[in-house]
Amino acid sequence: MSATDDLLVEAEQLAAELAAVDPPTLLDVRWRLTGPPGRADYAAGHLPTAVFVDLDTALCGPPGPAGRHPLPDPAALQSALRAAGVRAGHPVVVYDGGDGMAAARAWWTLRWAGHRPVRVLHGGFPAWSAAGLPVSTDEPDPASGDVTLTPGALPVLDAVGAARLAAADEGVLLDVRAAPRYRGEHEPIDPVAGHVPGAVNLPAPEYVTEGRFGSAAALRDRFIAAGVSPSAPVGAYCGSGVTAAQAVLALHLAGRPDAALYVGSWSNWVADPQRPVAVTPPSGP
Repeated sequence: MSATDDLLVEAEQLAAELAAVDPPTLLDVRWRLTGPPGRADYAAGHLPTAVFVDLDTALCGPPGPAGRHPLPDPAALQSALRAAGVRAGHPVVVYDGGDGMAAARAWWTLRWAGHRPVRVLHGGFPAWSAAGLPVSTDEPDPASGDVTLTPGALPVLDAVGAARLAAADEGVLLDVRAAPRYRGEHEPIDPVAGHVPGAVNLPAPEYVTEGRFGSAAALRDRFIAAGVSPSAPVGAYCGSGVTAAQAVLALHLAGRPDAALYVGSWSNWVADPQRPVAVTPPSGP
């Protein structure tokens, strides 16, 4: 078995699993940062038996000082997952519109909450469609699940922990936003541009392409090139903890299941004007 077998699943393999006697529970988490809502995509066509789960309202808490996509209330998350049919110890597969970010955040959230058997459909809905597999517009009414959550199964950074990691002699805090946002040249969403002092920029397209990951060896090489040593602490952040969850998934694939997510990310960091902000001066004369 591959080291990715409990993290990713290809479309054809998922189709075979769905034909089995006790198939995995499917969660459609299609989402866009600036809209329109993913539910319209779900209504237009989804994997058979998939239930739509909204990233913004079910998998995250309400936006505020803790960030635009903070941790959900565990009781509310458990209720949402039970309504979607998630059962204790039963496999779950999550998928999105193809970029892999929302699916990775859903994967991370379920694992953080203590539900380990969850995988991401590699390539998302487009990979399923490209394989010529069936699509449905029927909305299932699943039997209520019985999952019981125990949060804390994956490491989390708050602002203090992120600052400490970024400033450490050993260890790396990865900023996976686009380089202009990291450098402080452009900030389209949050009120302040720049980055956490000491953080290292590794934009997401450098380790994932259209929602698909390279081999574990290729991912390890790319993270090592960014300064991630095999054993020193590593964490990741982005604008609000969605793209960074995908970085944590990539780190898991590369053999670093200890990678921490700064859930609040930049939207939490700049909520406190007392926190320092670093920018990168323009290069050249």
